[in-house]
Amino acid sequence: MGCFCAAPEEFYCEVLLLDESKLTLTTQQQGIKKSTKGSVVLGYVFRHLNLVEIDYFGLRYCDRSHQTYWLDPAKTLAEHKELINTGPPYTLYFGVKFYAEDPCKLKEEITRYQFFLQVKQDVLQGRMPCPINIAAQLGAYAIQSELGDYDPYKHTAGYVSEYRFVPDQKEELEDAIERIHKTLMGQVPAEAELNYLGVAKSLEMYGVDLHPVYGENKSEYFLGLTPVGVVVYKNKKQVGKYFWPRITKVHFKEMQFELRVLGKDCNETSFFFEARNKTTCKHLWKCCVEHHTFFRMPENESNSLSRKFSKFGSIGYKHRYSGRTALQMSRELSVQLPRPDQNVERSRSKTYPKRNAQTQQTGKLYLNTSVYFWPGKQEKPSRNFNFHFLFAQRGALISTGGNAVPNPKRAPAWTVQEILDLIAVWGNKSVLSKLRYRRRNAKAFEKKIYRLHSAA
Repeated sequence: MGCFCAAPEEFYCEVLLLDESKLTLTTQQQGIKKSTKGSVVLGYVFRHLNLVEIDYFGLRYCDRSHQTYWLDPAKTLAEHKELINTGPPYTLYFGVKFYAEDPCKLKEEITRYQFFLQVKQDVLQGRMPCPINIAAQLGAYAIQSELGDYDPYKHTAGYVSEYRFVPDQKEELEDAIERIHKTLMGQVPAEAELNYLGVAKSLEMYGVDLHPVYGENKSEYFLGLTPVGVVVYKNKKQVGKYFWPRITKVHFKEMQFELRVLGKDCNETSFFFEARNKTTCKHLWKCCVEHHTFFRMPENESNSLSRKFSKFGSIGYKHRYSGRTALQMSRELSVQLPRPDQNVERSRSKTYPKRNAQTQQTGKLYLNTSVYFWPGKQEKPSRNFNFHFLFAQRGALISTGGNAVPNPKRAPAWTVQEILDLIAVWGNKSVLSKLRYRRRNAKAFEKKIYRLHSAA
């Protein structure tokens, strides 16, 4: 007699990739069912992305309470109860699971590109904070990868503002990114991305997998799993760091998590933390086991130590990392890497409306093709338009009352953007024929332009 409670085998899932595109996996197209193992699903994604260095990556999903988990390659989809309870349809998120200690040493360009997308996302979403000078460097490398060499005719004022690099992005940062972008001539996308990763890997929060916990007196802490060990944060400050070789035991029971560390005096010390619930505590334990095995285990010891961690983890619970370790991947000889004639297809980043050329606080005039943008006002040029704004000294406020700019004869040379804006209004011949000197007599040129406009 059949079971009437049996769940249907059909499966429909969307995998959100790091370039924000989606990969759809269904029973009809790929033959994926709820009885399919996670390794099969991962295989489809890796083949779609043409990845060979696959052990750095994984698929995440969220339960109804927004707790995230990694898809276990050894389990069937039906065994991921938290995932099954969210659908159908189901959503998986592709991303970096283990951050390489030095991503610049990854063997293939396609692997480094996926790391670049992940780290860029981490910076944008605030998971990897950085000072403004570092943010400007990273933004410039990202722009170089996206747009190539700076071209004043293509990259007009405000072009950087069409892209997002950090939370709450300011115009000051965009100006700094533009200045640095101009110095990166000749860097191809692969080189710009390599330089991006070279800067990002030095950030304090690079590759840190944070888990919220409570310490004594219910004070809030975060445990960060990194390529080198476990970092403890309190009030956003690092208060402890324990390297993987010195961590001798990881244990959890109910909501209590224990980290046992070997000190310099060869004495062991246990640190106890409390998770929000039993599920999150078990998840923290599993992630800790996997990070320790992946990053710090010699090739011949990885399986034995994984079993050791399972034994000491908790009575009734066993977990073993089944993939290759970082050391095994670096010594992998079965596939010659990098593969010859690899062509990396890069996706365009999401763009946003361009920021106006100046800020409202300065009261300056905004120029954009044939329409002039004042703060709070928008109109086309008229015959009585005052041209003194074109020759204002840098940093001076512009008066709209028709007052002359002080000392216009020593006005600085026009910027490329000012020239392009004039061309958009008056045409190439009328403007370009007058651009003969680096420094111009403001009043004389104003009369010529005004005459041209009046005759039109």
